[in-house]
Amino acid sequence: MKKFVTLFLCGAMIFSGCGMSNLGKGSLIGSGAGAAIGAGLGYLIGKDGKGAAIGAAIGTAVGGGTGAIIGNKMDKKAEELAALENAQVETVEDVNGLKAIKVTFDSGILFDFNKSTLKADAKRNLDKFAAEMADLPDTDITVLGHTDNVGTAEANQKVSDSRANAVSNYLQGKGIAKSRIVAEGHSFNDPVADNSTAEGRAQNRRVEIFISANENMIKAAEAEAAKQ
Repeated sequence: MKKFVTLFLCGAMIFSGCGMSNLGKGSLIGSGAGAAIGAGLGYLIGKDGKGAAIGAAIGTAVGGGTGAIIGNKMDKKAEELAALENAQVETVEDVNGLKAIKVTFDSGILFDFNKSTLKADAKRNLDKFAAEMADLPDTDITVLGHTDNVGTAEANQKVSDSRANAVSNYLQGKGIAKSRIVAEGHSFNDPVADNSTAEGRAQNRRVEIFISANENMIKAAEAEAAKQ
């Protein structure tokens, strides 16, 4: 299912346990019981000016038992992905109200300035990502490229498209089925920081990978929940 993206952010607390260090390893952000969340909506605009949602909408309400089963799987996988170098891992909520995962890489980690050829270190990171996803095949993966606002909209759209596609193509080469992946460039349309500062622009230059339950995972979880 081809889809543009809107995500509903569950809120966040940073975990420093499990032997993880914020230097060299990814940080894990999740929706723990003690997390105090204010505004929980992050909106990403598609190329047509409209947003759609992370996850394949199934058209019916998902039961609490199903959500808990999928949530446990996503929590476990988020903890595993937090070992990735220089990545930020968050749990988010998809269109079905189910837990999903967002992995954010600084574009400077993946690419040289204004380039879309993956660095050697980036490939090693993506190798690890693909390997971690081998035991969670019933998921959809959305790859988004983002830029700062330096240069024209056309130029930034081109580089953001190229970077998203570079990541997507590399993951496909590592065994993730093309049918599971959607890749999009969002140019400078979805900043997460102030583009008027160098620090803010650096934060806006990023690639995001979203992992959400597909219909097969939802059906399997529904069947499991029915037995409980």
